[in-house]
Amino acid sequence: MSERPPDISARLPLRVIAVANQKGGVGKTTTAINLATALAAGNERVLLIDLDPQGNASTGLGVLRADRPRGSYAVLFGGLPAAEAARETLVPNLWLIPAETDLAGAEVELVGTPRREFRLRERLTQVRRDASYSFVLIDCPPSLGLLTLNALVAADSVLVPLQCEFYALEGISSLLHTLEVVRRNFNPPLQLQGVVLTMFDRRNRLSDLVASDARSHFGDWVYDTVIPRNVRIGEAPSHGQPVLLYDPRSPGSQAYIALAAELLQRERATTRRKLRPAS
Repeated sequence: MSERPPDISARLPLRVIAVANQKGGVGKTTTAINLATALAAGNERVLLIDLDPQGNASTGLGVLRADRPRGSYAVLFGGLPAAEAARETLVPNLWLIPAETDLAGAEVELVGTPRREFRLRERLTQVRRDASYSFVLIDCPPSLGLLTLNALVAADSVLVPLQCEFYALEGISSLLHTLEVVRRNFNPPLQLQGVVLTMFDRRNRLSDLVASDARSHFGDWVYDTVIPRNVRIGEAPSHGQPVLLYDPRSPGSQAYIALAAELLQRERATTRRKLRPAS
């Protein structure tokens, strides 16, 4: 890769981030895969959990459906420790808990499960205790069902990919309402990690308008880094690779490297504020 996020000498505390947007086709899985890859390239130890029954994050990292005997379903329902379900990927420092076929029925099974909202959170207790990773990223389904709820209850924060197209902002209001409900009832410390503008087309005036509206509405929550609409980003999953491996010099790859660097910068700033002694 031509560039990589800067190393940090003092390790950040483990951060669990849910990548979520109930609207499909917004670059959610693409962002989860490539942000995880860019963080790993910066010498961060990253675990990516594929919690989407479509399993696209697993496919995008080269793990075929036939090669997923144990994954996020086994963690949620089979008592499999998350550390044992995690497998190495083609990216150094990046591990994956894949989505196996059985995950498709998980929403129905969760309905009658005791403490159904806390299943993933409880399964990640040991991962938090071991502190083997710097980041855990959870690729959520494109819905606000029980799997996404599990991710939000387990997470420290939520990263929202926002497509630069018409109606993009309308769907976010439902997600933000869900975040508030989760805070109030299940996970009070849950924060909005930020909003990432995706599929930005500089030739299209609508992209500028959506970006402007998003920054007016969310202010500093919107990342400075914008993910462009890029052919290489769309091609990479068919080769079972993140775009950072498929074409590291492409504008899409460079954008995700910049996004990882910006996320690390924000995390360092947040950590410094928390450690600053009270006056």
